[in-house]
Amino acid sequence: MSGRMLIALDVDGTVLHEDGTISDAMLEAAQHARGLGHEVTLATGRSPSMTLPVLERLGLTPEYVVCSNGAVTLRRDEDATMGYRRDHVETFSPRTVLETINGHLDNARFAVEDEEGIYRYAGGRFPDGSLGATSTRVEFDELLDLEATRVVVLSPEHDTEEFLGIVERMGLHRVSYNVGWTAWLDIAPDGVNKATALERVRQALDIPRSRLLAIGDGRNDIDMLTWASEEGRGVAMGQAPPEVREVARELTGTDLDDGAATVLRALG
Repeated sequence: MSGRMLIALDVDGTVLHEDGTISDAMLEAAQHARGLGHEVTLATGRSPSMTLPVLERLGLTPEYVVCSNGAVTLRRDEDATMGYRRDHVETFSPRTVLETINGHLDNARFAVEDEEGIYRYAGGRFPDGSLGATSTRVEFDELLDLEATRVVVLSPEHDTEEFLGIVERMGLHRVSYNVGWTAWLDIAPDGVNKATALERVRQALDIPRSRLLAIGDGRNDIDMLTWASEEGRGVAMGQAPPEVREVARELTGTDLDDGAATVLRALG
C-alpha cells in the first residue's frame, strides 16, 4: 500500500517506559515514520499539559493530538501555548458518577479535569506528577458541580482485578470508563474515547481507513485498537492484558523491548 498513514501512539507503556524515559530507538523510529510522510500523533489519557512535552521530546508536530482519552483534541496553532490550541472538547457532569463511586469505595481519591486541563482533587493525594502541573485540592462536594472532560478515581487499597469487579458491579451508565494501572479508573463522557476522537481526526485529514496504524497497551486503548484493526492495523504491546491483545490485529514486543519502535521502523 502507498500513501500517507495516520499513526496513533499511546504514551505510557508504548512511547514511554514505566520510568518515563523514551529510548533512542523510539525517538529514531518516530522520526523514521515522520520522514516517510506519515502523520504521527499521540492518543493518550494524559491531559494536554502532560501530553505536549512528550510530543516535543519526540520531535513531532502533527496537525492534531488526542488527549484525555478522546475528550480533548488539540490542533496545531503556532500562536498558541506550546504550539497547540483546543479544537474539540467533550464535557459531562460528574455528579452522578462521583456520588455512585463514593458510595461503593471507602478511602478512594477523586480528581476532576476541566476543559482547560486543570485538575481539582479530593480524598487524598495522587502520585507526584500524575495529574500534571496544575492541580488544586478541594472538598469532595466541590467536585460535583464542575464540567468534566475526565474523572479519575484512585483506590490504592485494591488491586486492579478487584477494582475491575467493583466497577462492573456499580453499573456505571452514560459514561465510558477504563481501568488502568494500580486501581486507577478513568471516566470520560458517554461514547467518547480515543477511537471517536481519532475518527474525527482521520476524516479531517482525509486519510482512508485502510491507512490507519494504532499502537497501545492499556484498557483505554481497546476502542482505538478495535477501530484501527477493522480496516487498518491495530497493534497491542507485548505487556498488554489479554482483553487488549484480543482486539488487536497484531502483537509487538513489550515497552522494554521497544515494541512500538519495531513496528515504526518496519514501515517502508
